[in-house]
Amino acid sequence: MKKVLVLGAGLVARPLVNYFFGQPGFFVTVADVEAGRAAKLVAGHPNGAAEVLDIADRTALAAAIGRADLVVSMVPYTFHPVVAELAVEQGKSMVTASYVSPAMRALDARAKERGVVLLNEVGLDPGIDHMEAMRVIHEVHDAGGKVVGFTSWCGGLPAPEANTNPFGYKFSWSPRGVLLASKNTAKFLKDGRVVTIPAADLFARPEIIGIPGLGEFEGYPNRDSVAYREAYGIPEALSVFRGTLRFPGWCDTLRKMVEIGLLDETAKDRSGVTFDGLMRELAQAAPGTDTKAAVASRLGLEAGSAIMSRFEWLGLFEAKPLPAAKASALDNLTALMIDRLAYAAGERDMVVLQHEFLVRAESGRTERIVSTLVDYGVPGGDSSMSRTVGLPAAIGARLVLEGKIAFPGVQAPLRPEIYGPILDELEKLGVRFVEKRQIL
Repeated sequence: MKKVLVLGAGLVARPLVNYFFGQPGFFVTVADVEAGRAAKLVAGHPNGAAEVLDIADRTALAAAIGRADLVVSMVPYTFHPVVAELAVEQGKSMVTASYVSPAMRALDARAKERGVVLLNEVGLDPGIDHMEAMRVIHEVHDAGGKVVGFTSWCGGLPAPEANTNPFGYKFSWSPRGVLLASKNTAKFLKDGRVVTIPAADLFARPEIIGIPGLGEFEGYPNRDSVAYREAYGIPEALSVFRGTLRFPGWCDTLRKMVEIGLLDETAKDRSGVTFDGLMRELAQAAPGTDTKAAVASRLGLEAGSAIMSRFEWLGLFEAKPLPAAKASALDNLTALMIDRLAYAAGERDMVVLQHEFLVRAESGRTERIVSTLVDYGVPGGDSSMSRTVGLPAAIGARLVLEGKIAFPGVQAPLRPEIYGPILDELEKLGVRFVEKRQIL
């Protein structure tokens, strides 16, 4: 029986664990710093076990990896290189849904020497987005065509009927990760020219994106898109863009949150300070000044603007003590948003992923190919985010253990031998794309 170690029992781990419980010949150990979370995932299954593990304890982590045949790392991304290093030392393969970091890339040669597969970026974004992109790109190239433009949008959002708060957003994965992504510089290729967007301007000019059957969304650029011209093997492309989808209003609101300092990561002692006090501090409000007026003035907003109304709805002007007195503004904002932007029982989330390819066929004809995935969570069951992150990681791990993914070193799902079987199985599990083609 193959032994799988799953590190982390967070929001997206359940479909991954249950996938293995539905497969013959696998035993899954779920390890988490919180015993209750791991035990809840295992739920007494005969082919499962729960362990308490602090991944900062390198000795205990190495021992846990040593007892497994493969490790799936679902912990915060900063820990993945540590897990991978210990796995390589013991000749064990690893799978993760996170981006390949420089620290992870540095392990490539050692992993190849040991014959170890370090399969990264097999979640949703990154993950399913890569796989569907490469499927279409390879199909175009095999037919003698060229991909001259590539645009991708992805968002994890409330389903329309669950879109019930002024932010148009609810958390289905790491809240801190969502907010930190708001501080990234972005870079993309447009008409052969590299465009760089500083973090401060990330939300300044959102695009309006129409998704058939769902209406209009706003989108903003996601990290470094330029690198994907090489990664995807499309040197002919003049435009390459990857972006994030949100319901309208998110970008303006986050831009002002960044501007006033709510996403600052500097820890301070704010013992006895309330959220209203924090906002006064960030707005540099003069004594006796109304907090809302000071914030509006600092941000150049009308007191009754939609953004100020969202701030108020969130509780930023309440005389409520900060949940983390000796922490950063970001830590306290995260805690507040976890509380207010949570899914209610029975509500569904939604994943929207859309790729658009501008293709020049061998004949000279120009064609637009649009491939769209719209997936919904199960009320009272797994979220769409957990399914679209956890299932591809689980399938990838199974394929590695079965020797069907046997490319040692640091990998992403860009080869047909990797993405093909994962996409095929995802379709059987109900995660499928709809493709439309148009001659231009």
